[in-house]
Amino acid sequence: MHEERCNISYDILEISLEKIEALLKGDYGISKRAIGLLLLQGDEKVASLVESREGESYGGIKEVLKEARAHYHEPLSYIIALRRQEEVNRIVGGALVHQPKSDLPFRERISRIMINPITGLPILLLILYYGLYKFVGEFGAGTVVDFIETDIFEKNINPWITRIFSAIVPWELLKGLFVGEYGVITLGIRYAVALILPIVTTFFIAFAIIEDTGYLPRLALLIDRVFKKIGLTGRAVIPMVLGLGCDTMATMVTRTLPTKRERIIATILLALAIPCSAQLGVILSLLEGNFWGLLVWGGAVALVFLLIGFLSSMILPGDAPSFYMEIPPIRMPKLSNVLVKTYTRVQWYFTEVFPMFILASVLIWLGQLSGLFSMMVKLLEHPIRWMGLPNEASVAFLFGFFRRDYGAAGLYDIKKAGLLSGNQLVIACVVLTLFLPCIAQFLMNVKERGWKTGAAISAFILFFSFSVGLVVNLMFNVLGVRL
Repeated sequence: MHEERCNISYDILEISLEKIEALLKGDYGISKRAIGLLLLQGDEKVASLVESREGESYGGIKEVLKEARAHYHEPLSYIIALRRQEEVNRIVGGALVHQPKSDLPFRERISRIMINPITGLPILLLILYYGLYKFVGEFGAGTVVDFIETDIFEKNINPWITRIFSAIVPWELLKGLFVGEYGVITLGIRYAVALILPIVTTFFIAFAIIEDTGYLPRLALLIDRVFKKIGLTGRAVIPMVLGLGCDTMATMVTRTLPTKRERIIATILLALAIPCSAQLGVILSLLEGNFWGLLVWGGAVALVFLLIGFLSSMILPGDAPSFYMEIPPIRMPKLSNVLVKTYTRVQWYFTEVFPMFILASVLIWLGQLSGLFSMMVKLLEHPIRWMGLPNEASVAFLFGFFRRDYGAAGLYDIKKAGLLSGNQLVIACVVLTLFLPCIAQFLMNVKERGWKTGAAISAFILFFSFSVGLVVNLMFNVLGVRL
């Protein structure tokens, strides 16, 4: 590794590097400056090596590192990366002359079309319409769900399993755990297999195709300018898109964002305004055939996403983020890649998410026995009525705390019972999308951001989501809107 002495002034970093170089006495096979840079960037292996070789003098090095970190809001690794990028741009700018090429390869032309805002936005809308709405919403959440739920579960499995339990289990209490109104089989497994599995599978297929083409990095470049207005960069598109699969997994992926400020903003937006694939699929199914209702729901959620992101970027301290990303070549997706990725993610669903539905059914059963479930439903009925929704919707919102998609599936049953008008359905979909993160995501928020931040995010979301529902209901009534 060669020494990285740049003409650019490193101010505090440069002073810190000089101090570290003076304190290093051992031989590491590379320059002391390179070792100093690795220490400043937080390389744990190098830090352990230096500590073992330098002995007592390592205490002085730690003090230098502490002083350097105290001068910046962002991690030193991020600051150093920015400085290197500036130096690379300076060298490249003085060494290269760009001449326009008349004949660009076909794939490069496609790539540039995807990145250009004028042509890229219509492409994005087409992908969202055909990939999410038509394939996941209509086919997955409509055709496949209707077949599995109606023809397989309601007509065959549920009646058959209920007869078996009625014959062999004499205790109504125990029977209710498995085949009651909120039973493990009649509700938990039915939701997990009949409603959620087809939706997440079709989403995983669509996402694998998009991922394998190399479109995601281009989408990151396309929306970078918008994301900078809300304190993020195009890099945040990765956790945001992953959030459309599973917000819990996406929250963990926010670790890849370079600054604490960006990680907090991304965590808030994932918890508030990014529906997971199962929840999104059920909502698209609920609003199927109601174009204006779908438009109001999408517009309200998008507006909240941008507004809260913008306000968060204004409140949280830190400099404007910078963004750079390697762009892979565009290509046709390979069937084997799509199948392997889909299989792996469905396998993850069965091992990680499926047990959550069983656990949620057991908790609801225990909540019914203790009376806690009924008490919480009664508490939720007050804000539910203020938003113009029927009392029955409070059960779906309580389900949503166990899992967001569980709550959306609850709305699905209420709609089938004919208890929701068009306006009420749109309000319920908006509020449930913005509602509390599920238990798994809440625990991940706490793990990644700490108890105080995780609890504060959830408390804010609880009150904010109901406030948005009140505003949407008020606007519908004032404007005389009927969807």
